[in-house]
Amino acid sequence: MSLPVVAIVGRPNVGKSTIFNRLAGERIAIVEDKPGITRDRIYSRSEWNGRDFHVIDTGGLEFDEQDEILEHIRNQAELAIEEADVILFVTDGRDGVTPADEEVARLLHRSNKPVIMAVNKIDDVKHKEDMYEFYRLGFEHVIPVSSIHGTGTGDMLDALVEHFPDKDEAEYDEDTIRVSLIGRPNVGKSSLVNAILGEERVIVSPVAGTTRDAIDTPFEYEGQEYVLIDTAGIRKRGKVYETVEKYSVLRALRAIERSDVCLIVIDGERGIAEQDKKIAGYAHEAGRAAVFVVNKWDAVEKDEKTMDRFKRQIRDHFQFMEYAPILFVSAKTKQRIHQILPMVSEVAEQHAMRISTSVLNQVLHDAMITTPPPSSRGRRFRVQYATQVSVKPPTIVLFVNDPELAHFSYLRYLENQLRNSFSFKGTPLKMLLRKKNS
Repeated sequence: MSLPVVAIVGRPNVGKSTIFNRLAGERIAIVEDKPGITRDRIYSRSEWNGRDFHVIDTGGLEFDEQDEILEHIRNQAELAIEEADVILFVTDGRDGVTPADEEVARLLHRSNKPVIMAVNKIDDVKHKEDMYEFYRLGFEHVIPVSSIHGTGTGDMLDALVEHFPDKDEAEYDEDTIRVSLIGRPNVGKSSLVNAILGEERVIVSPVAGTTRDAIDTPFEYEGQEYVLIDTAGIRKRGKVYETVEKYSVLRALRAIERSDVCLIVIDGERGIAEQDKKIAGYAHEAGRAAVFVVNKWDAVEKDEKTMDRFKRQIRDHFQFMEYAPILFVSAKTKQRIHQILPMVSEVAEQHAMRISTSVLNQVLHDAMITTPPPSSRGRRFRVQYATQVSVKPPTIVLFVNDPELAHFSYLRYLENQLRNSFSFKGTPLKMLLRKKNS
């Protein structure tokens, strides 16, 4: 299911990035005492009292110098309103209420989204009375915090979690394959959706289940039930999205969480961009099955080696996803569209595959005899026993003599041996090390 999203909104230099880093539990944003310094990365995952959620720092948006500051803030707030379940409105207690704060407040009131106001820089008791004038902005929750010292953070998080949506969400049968198309804006995701659903043998259900920011389309193909998770990014909701590419990542994140298989759509005409790597990386980190779908292949000037060159580029740029197959298609001409769903079905099956413990141990035993692990300071890494503990993705626990002796390259070798034996096509493979108690 999709995690709740908290968006941090506010005018420049009120401490949004410092609060973001506190919630993220690590120093992700660049923090400097200058307006507009925040760059990437502006998304993170956080947890409070057993509830996981995403946090997004709208300070990550960049604007041209000639733009009016209030327009910047309005754009930020509109994006946050669109994406968020709960909005964290950060203000500066030392500065008091400014016209820019009032502008943001007006937008947030119109949104009907829950808003928690954090009055920042209340670093000690003598500054606490600085917060009271912020009540005139009309929000119920006004919480004094110090992003530097961390005071008030717990109260702020309690208030945020209290306003998260209920966990209940429409679920599908276990055998239903949930598929999402993810990628940068304008790579042709919507055209691919239409091309897939337009296949002659696809039977689209007349009733679509809906969530807040996606439309699910259940359909059947060759006797297999699917749900296409149409990310909201497919339907542009305003000009602001055309220039703010970063928010497509959050859209992708939410679709990824609800998917079994992610179709990572790349524009064959424009080639691979840094944003593609980020989006693919999220699918990999989330443990989802994946297929690279190179769209607009009809528009690419080709010779007999063009496809091989593009495949090599994908493998070079996405070395962490060598397991993901690659399809070259055209939504416009329907070229190879018929290959997508059979491939989705195949990788979904691999993603849910279980290996018997005896067979798994035999393969690992043979691999370690063929290429023994290197020794370190007179000690050698040993796998004494292995078992698969879960699927989606296949997750294998290795009980070993000492996890610290395991070298990354040797674990990669073991993974390759498992893939040679069982394929695991299209799915990441997780290997967890546990020290075996003797």
